[in-house]
Amino acid sequence: MGPKCIWTNARVVTGASGTDAETLEIAVEDGRITEVGPDLDRSGAEVVNCEGRLLTPAFIDCHTHLVFGGDRTTEFEMRLEGSSYEDIARAGGGIASSMRNTRQRDVETLVREALPRLDALLSEGVSTVEIKSGYGLSIEDELKMLRAARRLAEVRPVRIRTTWLAAHAMPPEFDGSKADYIAEVAIRGLELAHAEGLVDAVDAFCEGIAFSAEEIAPLFDTADALGLPVKLHTEQLSRSGGTALAAKHKALSVDHFEYAAEDEVAAIAASGTVAVLLPGAFYFLRETRLPPVAALRDAGVPMALATDCNPGTSPVSSLLLTMNMGAVLFRMTVAECLAGVTVNAARALGLTDAGQIAPGMSADFAIWNAGTVAQLVGRAGLNPLHIRVYKGEIQGV
Repeated sequence: MGPKCIWTNARVVTGASGTDAETLEIAVEDGRITEVGPDLDRSGAEVVNCEGRLLTPAFIDCHTHLVFGGDRTTEFEMRLEGSSYEDIARAGGGIASSMRNTRQRDVETLVREALPRLDALLSEGVSTVEIKSGYGLSIEDELKMLRAARRLAEVRPVRIRTTWLAAHAMPPEFDGSKADYIAEVAIRGLELAHAEGLVDAVDAFCEGIAFSAEEIAPLFDTADALGLPVKLHTEQLSRSGGTALAAKHKALSVDHFEYAAEDEVAAIAASGTVAVLLPGAFYFLRETRLPPVAALRDAGVPMALATDCNPGTSPVSSLLLTMNMGAVLFRMTVAECLAGVTVNAARALGLTDAGQIAPGMSADFAIWNAGTVAQLVGRAGLNPLHIRVYKGEIQGV
């Protein structure tokens, strides 16, 4: 057992609901929160005085493509000149460009190049990052990406959740149908990744330029057979029809979701699925179709926010900025933005011991030089983090 520590004189936002801060003390032992209350027993405990600062659950980035090779800022210029996401993809850019660069790198290089992006997230109080494959598009290169993602948790104090996203795009050299690719690469590779202990969830890109729900269905059936939860990129660029498949499999999340209509909202409300909203991609692609936030709110669907950190359509490594964009672009409330990067983000990853300040939870929290949560959401370009705590240990000042 680790030594008992009492964090005192903190204005605590538990993350369970709302943004109200209450002066509380937090007891931590062996990396977990054991008590939360106004006057805890301090006998035999180390005491850390937070000096009246705001304390929230550590942030969780529940949708990233953090491991990749290369740079796609030329595509940013192309979009400024009028090219669409689909135009760039069909011309060999987009995911295919990242595939070529990722294949050229070994695990060590991918780790080294991902670290600045990961460090940027950690500097903003992040404890947990989901990382997808999807830029290898061959079995070995997809496995390589997940090995690099796992390695990041060995060189930084962070919880990494890995997601198999081989069904991201068709590699140009593949000689066969999309159904063949799903069977020969996505499913076969998933079985190998699972056997190696590399995968926590399975994702796919359901879109006209990627895969249909019918093509993805066998992959999700395999995930079910392996006991792995699923997630789905869907309804991003069009009403692609993936939501029904996600709901059928009780997916952890549907991600992007801009083109979702009433039927899709009702389906995920019934399946208990989280809607992961990604304002970075909306911003960088200069989209105009807003996700149905009001309908999600009315239906009681949990909404998460994530950076979608990737080399092309959302080169964002800041959850603080993402929260601001969630509020400004998507009309989310301050409370919804905080829940979106804490309790709902944890739910989108299937985590039951993170995202809240409560007994039994991992002692992951952030202490801020701020007075209110609105000061975290309502400003851009200022990082007020004072201390990041991961599993009860101070990680940075």
